[in-house]
Amino acid sequence: MKKLVIFGVGLIGGSVALALKKAGSAPLIVGVGRSIESLNQALKLNVIDTLETNIHKAVGDADLILIATPVAQTAGILRSIKPHLNKQAVITDAGSTKGDVLSCAKEILGEQFNQFVGGHPIAGAEKSGVSAANSDLFLGKNVVLTPALETNIHAVTGVTQLWKACGAKVSEMTAENHDSIFAAVSHLPHLLAFALVDDIASRPNAAQLFSFAASGFRDFTRIAGSSPEMWRDISLANKTALLSELTAYQDELSQLKKLLTNKDGAGLQALFERASVARNAWASSKK
Repeated sequence: MKKLVIFGVGLIGGSVALALKKAGSAPLIVGVGRSIESLNQALKLNVIDTLETNIHKAVGDADLILIATPVAQTAGILRSIKPHLNKQAVITDAGSTKGDVLSCAKEILGEQFNQFVGGHPIAGAEKSGVSAANSDLFLGKNVVLTPALETNIHAVTGVTQLWKACGAKVSEMTAENHDSIFAAVSHLPHLLAFALVDDIASRPNAAQLFSFAASGFRDFTRIAGSSPEMWRDISLANKTALLSELTAYQDELSQLKKLLTNKDGAGLQALFERASVARNAWASSKK
């Protein structure tokens, strides 16, 4: 790979660039984005080698194009690059939903859809922007690829090599399976954190409540500091699976409410013990 073009040089896109530079395997890295100020900052921080505002010059001779923007921008970017793609260019993304991304990529790219590989790095931070980029962000982290049946095997190999060069562990699954899994273990927790903070912040005594909030509140709500634009797009893109998970969670809350109403200490302890055992087993497996 001689030339990598990154649309969206923020936390994810910037961290990919820094990881490749640190690994010593960096191609020419070109940054493209909505904000010239942000691109100039990325250039100043040596995250990218050059910036480009002309789409043809950016992607015409690109070997790999990474779309690392909020998912709602993906369709517009694909439309803008479609007329300028060369036959060897591989296109991938880093969005947190995959069904919607693959659907719009197939519609927009047409016969060049086989050059597109859906991707999702399972890594991030509550801060966004290129200043938050970290060369070690993907070390030991999972990256899920969701190639379609039509996807060229060489495109999958190229994207796999990209993420492995960043230190990530790469696996594959269908887009449908991906969206179902991450609605449960990623998207739902973010919605719950946002909802709790919004609830507390909207109360008349919010200042007093926040003044007494400690580590439990901090740990539970850390992800509510994430990008609102990004999580708006993710929530809407994965609406069906997320609504199903919200219903399941509401059922669990109803069960808790019933146990409390009935002063059912044994039932509460049994539920807490099941959750505690499962959580500790998961935490141990991650060490």
